[in-house]
Amino acid sequence: MFPRTAIQPILSTIFKKNVNEFLFEKGHPFLKKLIYYSKQLNLVTVSNFYLLENEKKYDASPVINSDGAVLGFSKMVHIVQIPQFYEQDYYHPSDTGFKVYDTSAGKIGVVICYDRHFPESIRTCVLKGAQIIVIPTAIVQGEPLEKFDWELRISAMQNNVFIAICNRVGVEGEMVFCGGSMVVNPDGDIIKKAGEKEQVLLSDVDFSLIEKSRKIRPYLKLRRPQIYL
Repeated sequence: MFPRTAIQPILSTIFKKNVNEFLFEKGHPFLKKLIYYSKQLNLVTVSNFYLLENEKKYDASPVINSDGAVLGFSKMVHIVQIPQFYEQDYYHPSDTGFKVYDTSAGKIGVVICYDRHFPESIRTCVLKGAQIIVIPTAIVQGEPLEKFDWELRISAMQNNVFIAICNRVGVEGEMVFCGGSMVVNPDGDIIKKAGEKEQVLLSDVDFSLIEKSRKIRPYLKLRRPQIYL
């Protein structure tokens, strides 16, 4: 029997695909369309694509303000290498860390896909002033979906912040993406959740709930980072 450390590179090589055709650069026509429609429809948009920048490749999300200004690009920080998700074959880790964007819709932090499993990701964005965390992700059937929901609900409550996660739908090879996009409030309650099929999910968010939540559960105020590892 081969040890897992020996099998992993073999599986990675077998399943690795040439995905360079999906690479975007910052001047890509699709990004220009997003800029146009963000301005035309008065929307703040957070999308996700495969970014080529300085000869490196990233899982990246541009944040476009409602006036069409590109406020920046967030890049995935934690790159996983497990069955079905051989992401170290495709992505470089972020060279800029977690960002928060001051938009016309409020202060938005972006946490990409696998980064959501690390408490430091959402906490870092909140400490930088985020009122809502947007998470583009790709979750498949067979994963512990209920635990993933609770993971976000607890993160929202412990950080007194809104979280909006957008999950992929559809099928790619043996992977069935399960949807379930949702919005969670600072009390950890799911206020809107989508089904398994593609749809538009609309939800009102009241940022005044953040301060109310922090008065009841002053987790951030009581932090003692000087004694943390």
